[in-house]
Order: sequence, then C-alpha cells, then structure tokens
Amino acid sequence: MATIEECRAALTRLSDSMRHAEGDVRAAAAMDRSVSCHITDLDVTFVGRLTGGRIEVHDTLEGPTREKAQLRLAIKGDDLLALVDGELHFARAWASGRVRLEAGLRDLFHLRKLL
Repeated sequence: MATIEECRAALTRLSDSMRHAEGDVRAAAAMDRSVSCHITDLDVTFVGRLTGGRIEVHDTLEGPTREKAQLRLAIKGDDLLALVDGELHFARAWASGRVRLEAGLRDLFHLRKLL
C-alpha cells in the first residue's frame, strides 16, 4: 500500500510533467481551480490549487474534505502512483470505477485534454 509521502511525491511528479507540457495539454493545465485528491485507502485528502500549470498542495487533511474543491479526484494510493507512472490509463481506470473525478462540465471539457 502506498504511503502518504509516496502519494504527495506522485502529485509533485504529476505537477512537474504538467508544467512542462505543450499544446492543448499545456492550455488545459493553465486553468486556475481549487483541487482536492482524496486517497481513499489512506483516508487522507490533499487540497490545493491548480494554477500556472502546476498543482500546489497546500494541506493534507484526514478524511474527505468538507469543502468541495472545483476539481475533485478520489483514488487509491497505489492507483495514483500507477497513474502518474504511466502504468494505469486514466480513461480505463475511470470507466472501471478505480478513479472518481468530479468537476463542472466546462472544467471537464478542459481536463479531457490532460487525461
């Protein structure tokens, strides 16, 4: 089972790869939105902001967050690591229920370029 530190490091790697993206992916990553990533098996939530093409994690909370971020992801720690390392395809993981993504319709259209 992935640790909290490994999950935080995976989010940092994801942020770094988004920052260096080009084209449509770079445009999608340039959104300015509040974000949360609930690691379901660890029952912790990373909260922060997607801004300037990066994910800035501001806090780590126990359990799911009470305040709804504009972009919300729920995933097991091992699946997060596999997703960031390219071993798990987002669309297949989402379709099978391994990943849950919640956002407004407009944001989902932008995010599809990232995913």
